[in-house]
Amino acid sequence: MFDTLSDRLESVFTSLRGKGRLSEADIDATAREIRIALLEADVALPVVREFIAAIKDRARGAAVSQALNPAQQVIKIVNEELVAILGGETRQLSLAKTPPTVVMLAGLQGAGKTTLAGKLARWLKQQRHAPLLVAADLQRPNAVDQLKVVGGQAGVDVFAPEPGNGVGDPVGVARDAIEHARRMGHDIVVVDTAGRLGIDAEMMAQAVAIRDAVSPDETLFVVDAMIGQDAVNTAEAFRDGVGFTGVVLTKLDGDARGGAALSVAKVTGRPIMFASTGEKLDDFDVFHPERMASRILGMGDMLTLIEQAERTFEADEAERMAEKMLGGGELTLEDFLEQMMMVRRMGPIGNLLGMLPGMGQMKEAIASIDDKDLDRIAAIIRSMTPAERHDPKILNGSRRLRIARGSGTTVTEVNRLVERFYEARKMMKQMAGSMPGMRRPSNRKSAKGKKGTSKRGRTSMGSGGLPPNLALPPGLKLPPGLNPDLSNLKLPGTD
Repeated sequence: MFDTLSDRLESVFTSLRGKGRLSEADIDATAREIRIALLEADVALPVVREFIAAIKDRARGAAVSQALNPAQQVIKIVNEELVAILGGETRQLSLAKTPPTVVMLAGLQGAGKTTLAGKLARWLKQQRHAPLLVAADLQRPNAVDQLKVVGGQAGVDVFAPEPGNGVGDPVGVARDAIEHARRMGHDIVVVDTAGRLGIDAEMMAQAVAIRDAVSPDETLFVVDAMIGQDAVNTAEAFRDGVGFTGVVLTKLDGDARGGAALSVAKVTGRPIMFASTGEKLDDFDVFHPERMASRILGMGDMLTLIEQAERTFEADEAERMAEKMLGGGELTLEDFLEQMMMVRRMGPIGNLLGMLPGMGQMKEAIASIDDKDLDRIAAIIRSMTPAERHDPKILNGSRRLRIARGSGTTVTEVNRLVERFYEARKMMKQMAGSMPGMRRPSNRKSAKGKKGTSKRGRTSMGSGGLPPNLALPPGLKLPPGLNPDLSNLKLPGTD
């Protein structure tokens, strides 16, 4: 997402590197390039003007820090201003003092309201709520059936007393849903309303009638992020016609420019609360302005990556694996498969790598990653017997041929997997013995003068650090509580 904008901003910052001080001409030239980048991203003109004015004022008025070069200073200013136009801070759902909390969804047809309703309900369920989906879109063909399907996929109840397809009273359905929720113990009601291909009086009147009937605690405007600046015009029409308390961006993964995200909050004065980034029900999360700004500037999104890992990895399994590695136990191919599947459940590998700092410079390499490679590896391991997974040393030629045939691969691919597994296991052992806080428990004292070397004489940690392409971008500061000194992190085999 936002690839075009990120690339343009990166070129702007690159041109500043090596300068000792920012002259007036440098500031004007940089502001002009950023302005062009934002306009190409289809950001609303009033937002661009305000954004550029703020950057120029701060760049001229700020004292040049000795610790920061001009590029770093500009990145810092741009980052803070991006956070501001994206909403400033994360906004949570406002819950009613007396359940149920009513959340009404509004937006044009095609914005993804019905699918979004399922995603929101699933997310609420994960937050230990008991949501109820309400099928109040009775105009669009099969809208009721679609909501039932996504509700079933999300594992939540759906209130759909009317068949839809033009039959039924949506206002009555929404009103009855509140009483139904009280009787059945649902603490949150999510009302899916009808949309149109464009703004019209009938749609607005129906949305207003539903709003007046259920008095929603939150009215969320659902907008397709891919429509760019048009999203702003639609949002303003809904704000004035129906009113809403927050914005939900859908199809954010397909928005290479970023015009909608960078415009809608500033123009409407309503915060972006959630973002949908894919087709799956799990591709949905709270919108964090500071994290999005960081991703736009190529600084990664480590907090989101950590949260995804926490949701995916089983704590008991992770602890068992860590103890096995640190305690000197041998990791097996079965362990390797388990960890790989956990990583796969976090989402596409390319998306995960894109959250790492500095990976913006490797977009082509990341885009070429095929998740099917993981499926092939899994097929190879699953074609092995339990004994072979536990001890790959017993894999002779005939066994490897059998595994290749059983997994639909070649013997070469099986050999390559086994070799990489041994390499990975060695690396984990080296890191376990060398990284601070990850030393293996042992009663043996190291021989004097041999600290930092293995039995084979290999240096377990080199004196280098992160490769240049993995270095943190200039000006990056990790969030509070997440401040490892990555400059001192050593990798095996580096000099």
